[in-house]
Amino acid sequence: QVQLVESGGGLVQPGGSLRLSCAVSGGMFSIAHMAWYRQAPGKQRESVATITRAGSTNYADSVKGRFTISRDNAKNTVWLQMNSLKPEDSAVYYCHANFIATDYWGQGTQVAVSA
Repeated sequence: QVQLVESGGGLVQPGGSLRLSCAVSGGMFSIAHMAWYRQAPGKQRESVATITRAGSTNYADSVKGRFTISRDNAKNTVWLQMNSLKPEDSAVYYCHANFIATDYWGQGTQVAVSA
């Protein structure tokens, strides 16, 4: 059974940094297309950053230059480094995996950016 477990969320002041982690078990992580999504209250879930199994990355315009997605296939883990955080980055962040044409989601981790 595939499981995605996120960690690293919390409360941070504007301009601060957080690093989210997503540990994947039960699946072939090395061939998975991984992504981070977020959902703020009253808003639709949106893609924040994606990384292919080869390591190619893509970012939402709102986070370009501030967020970095990375992965380690040996550790079955994907990270999201978030710098220069803004209040509008506050949301529940979800780890997403897609392999063998199936989507998997983590339970989410809360990020709050506030003074």
